[in-house]
Amino acid sequence: MEFELSARAREYIACMQDFMRNHVYPAEPVYAAQRAALISQGAPNQLPEIVEDLKRVARAQGLWNLFLPGAKDPVHQLDVLDYAPIAELSGRSYEIAPEAINCSAPDTGNMELLEMFGTPAQKSRWLEPLLNGETRSAFAMTEPDVASSDATNISTRIERDGDEYVINGRKWWTTGVLDPRCEVLIVMGKTDAGAEVHKQQSMVLVPMGTPGLKVVR
Repeated sequence: MEFELSARAREYIACMQDFMRNHVYPAEPVYAAQRAALISQGAPNQLPEIVEDLKRVARAQGLWNLFLPGAKDPVHQLDVLDYAPIAELSGRSYEIAPEAINCSAPDTGNMELLEMFGTPAQKSRWLEPLLNGETRSAFAMTEPDVASSDATNISTRIERDGDEYVINGRKWWTTGVLDPRCEVLIVMGKTDAGAEVHKQQSMVLVPMGTPGLKVVR
């Protein structure tokens, strides 16, 4: 098995190293001060402004959405092997760098799902704003009463009612849902309890503000 990085990957790695050295690391004390101020103001989930500044720099340098292989945009031409060193570099400033290059969880996984399985309308409404770094998303899988890493244990019900879906269940550890920029959740639940155990589950897009959706804490 070959583990040789492509020439394109090496170029991006060098660019990412420069970005970290010249922009991210110097921004860390600014980030810490801005975050402390937001916490003292009662806005702990608001993004410090310095990260938006870094996003503009990263995007101008082409360090944007590099996690998404196979997309039509020429920027998205790194495979998983090529992207791995960039992810490792961004992890050296894990509170700042992943979001600065629009490669932070849970949005990365959610964008991959939308890219692979979303309808054109879903991509237009949800994927494009995420790719542009304008919004955030959340992934609602884990439940408080079951071992949710095994999706067969999930108890949330998703039932079709005419042209709508009715969801009944409780989720927790839903990373990103408290972010004021979060606009959509991908919710996993059971749609067919009578099917084979690994084919009972589905995912549904749930916009924030949907009637009945309650974020407790």
